[in-house]
Amino acid sequence: MKRPTFLQPVLGVTLLAAAPLAGQEAFGVEDRIRVAEAFRLAERIQDSVWPGWSVAPFELLLVTGDRELLFRAGGPPSGWTPAEPVAGLPGPVWQRARVFSPTFLATFPAFGGSPVVIIGRAETTGKSSTAWVLTVLHEHFHQLQMSRAGYFAAVNALDLSAGDTTGMLMLNYPIPYDSAPVARAVTALALELAEAVEHPSDARRAAFWQSYRRFLDSLGERDRRYLSFQLWQEGVARYVELRAAEVAAREFVPSTEFRALHDYDTYDSLARRLRDGILTELRSTDLPAQRRVLFYPFGAGMALLLDQSGTAWKSDYFDWSFLAGAGSPDP
Repeated sequence: MKRPTFLQPVLGVTLLAAAPLAGQEAFGVEDRIRVAEAFRLAERIQDSVWPGWSVAPFELLLVTGDRELLFRAGGPPSGWTPAEPVAGLPGPVWQRARVFSPTFLATFPAFGGSPVVIIGRAETTGKSSTAWVLTVLHEHFHQLQMSRAGYFAAVNALDLSAGDTTGMLMLNYPIPYDSAPVARAVTALALELAEAVEHPSDARRAAFWQSYRRFLDSLGERDRRYLSFQLWQEGVARYVELRAAEVAAREFVPSTEFRALHDYDTYDSLARRLRDGILTELRSTDLPAQRRVLFYPFGAGMALLLDQSGTAWKSDYFDWSFLAGAGSPDP
């Protein structure tokens, strides 16, 4: 079937929930090992996880207790100074006094150019070393999304900001989370999605897409655009995080230093927990409590469903209206 032109949504800031500040240590040996592992992992598997991912920029800003370090920047932004070279990491490295919170997890064009991954240390974001590396890849996928031509113009065309230029309305858009009928419909849809993902069949997939289209038809036009945007942006990034863990478990050998970290976990173990987590979140849906965070597992589950269908949906991801309305992407 002919697919509609993709309405490319964008979000300038994609903040994720982070744990409370647990410490403010400066950049140290463990940080160096984790950053090196993230770069090595991306280089090794990114195009296996998502075709063409390696074309995305990969600037990374690490927030420590008292300063920030910027890796893989094309040039020094204003106010940054050279840092000492870091063994095993690409240079040059730039530094400045800390500006962002040590709990930060975000991707956006912080310096007016390419999108930058901005992330606190594993300890301050409440993650194990392996989970931290996979979170970096989640954010790196946002760099692929945001570096596409026309990306920011497309999100403006969604007309969801109501004149707000801070990006926060995109995070706080008033979709009817507290509507009892909407919450009941979402709960039923999430359960149906979890069942279709865990017990694949043509019949379950077809039934889910039909239910999904009916749900979209029950929403207002602007709410549909916002939902589609969140599933496209954050849900697929959650899916990519899972697939990265699965591919890493098969194809990547962590460095000796990384395996020696006190909180090291295998990619295989993380992959199983990520998949179980998606299904658990779908089965315990509470829209008024979860709000937009629910769109992460929901979009991930829908992407897993597209994988089941055997279609080359990734090649169409930037070109058609992903999960956005009448005309399901599933045959």
